Amino acid sequence: MTDEVLADQVDYYRRRAGEYDVTAYGDVAAARERIARLVAQMNPRRRVLEIACGTGLWTEALAGMADVVVAIDAAPEAVAIARDRARSGNVTFEVADVFSWTTDDRFDAIFFSAWLSHVPMSRFEEFWRLLRRLLTEDGRVLFIDEHVDVRDKESYVPDAGEIVERRLRDGETYRIVKNFIDPRELRDRLRNLGWDCRIHRDGDDWIRGEARPVQYLD
Repeated sequence: MTDEVLADQVDYYRRRAGEYDVTAYGDVAAARERIARLVAQMNPRRRVLEIACGTGLWTEALAGMADVVVAIDAAPEAVAIARDRARSGNVTFEVADVFSWTTDDRFDAIFFSAWLSHVPMSRFEEFWRLLRRLLTEDGRVLFIDEHVDVRDKESYVPDAGEIVERRLRDGETYRIVKNFIDPRELRDRLRNLGWDCRIHRDGDDWIRGEARPVQYLD
């Protein structure tokens, strides 16, 4: 079931790419200002990996601070929009699923926005092991996501736990994973996996997080 839902999740974001900015952010200009502020607070430097870059709104801001940005997303339609938007020479885009993506590179910061909540609980530990392997020895994981307080905006599938149903403007429905972030629960879970994590709220809806391995392991 998890693999089927993850495939549906990719299809959903492929189909949603053209309408994503307006439906996700509403006022895109105001969203850009908020994004620029948050990225400045997180201060990503040197080599940065962006996971699930989407349409590139966050990539734009990252490129203004980092030396190099490698941005990946499983939806080619979203990557096409991001490439057109973030044309800085220090950005490289790849169409890739993070769980199957391979690289010999290591990064000083790994960033993702609204992605952690789409990682199934059954793959949570695997995902954080992957992040550890991709980091330099003093690297950081930086993330933005939605606070559990806004959970009620989703339509959860009965008896399906973390699976919600989303509808596009054309009426098509998709099932995706959505685990809103409870800061205390996330900190505790990451601590058990060997990470030190600090989380701050930003407004009523978002959280801003930073995690570092307590002891770097290969």
